[in-house]
Amino acid sequence: MSAGRILVVDDEPQIRRIMRTTLTGAGYEVDDAKTGEEALAKLRDFRPELVLLDINMPGMGGLAACRAMRADPNVAIIMLTVHNTEAAKVEALDAGADDFVSKPFSTPELLARIRAALRRVPVSQSSPSRIRVGELTIDFGARTVTRGETASHLTPKELDLLRYLTQHANEAVPHRELLQAVWGPDYGDQVDYLRAFIKSLRKKIELNPDRPKYVTTEPWIGYRFNGAVESS
Repeated sequence: MSAGRILVVDDEPQIRRIMRTTLTGAGYEVDDAKTGEEALAKLRDFRPELVLLDINMPGMGGLAACRAMRADPNVAIIMLTVHNTEAAKVEALDAGADDFVSKPFSTPELLARIRAALRRVPVSQSSPSRIRVGELTIDFGARTVTRGETASHLTPKELDLLRYLTQHANEAVPHRELLQAVWGPDYGDQVDYLRAFIKSLRKKIELNPDRPKYVTTEPWIGYRFNGAVESS
């Protein structure tokens, strides 16, 4: 039984061969593409559950390809980058990526990131599909957050992150709890990793992301979602 379908997008043939061998050995169905344009065509035909997308490619670059792929809210996207700066990570998340992996990377790290990206937080039957908090309307079914007249689409991981925070509204949620709830048990200590996702999420829900009103930092503890949550 297949563990899932993965599309590898990289302009280097050797990288594509290595990734195909590694991922096939781990039980995944794999196809590959050497350009963003080719990847978009295969996205329609192969219907992958996850795309490994190199950020630096000729023609349509990885960021542009990621933005185009994000039209499909069900596909997970992991960006592959040679840059390990917070700015590069936030740039990938802003383009719609669910995660980022810096080159060079180890096989165990890559497989762990894939499992985390494909992981989805279970939704209880009592969980509302649409809530209002102040001037925010969060539609979990449509994967959108609306602030006044401004609507933004949420990536799958942003959706899971915001859902967990709103389910624990007005509580200080520890870093470890949040990481393990959304990404799984391997992610409990990666606070810097979580910080990049929170920064990306704030851009979509806060009027002033540098002075957040809804998702605030609890120093040395974690994060808190503030406000009275109402089902709508």
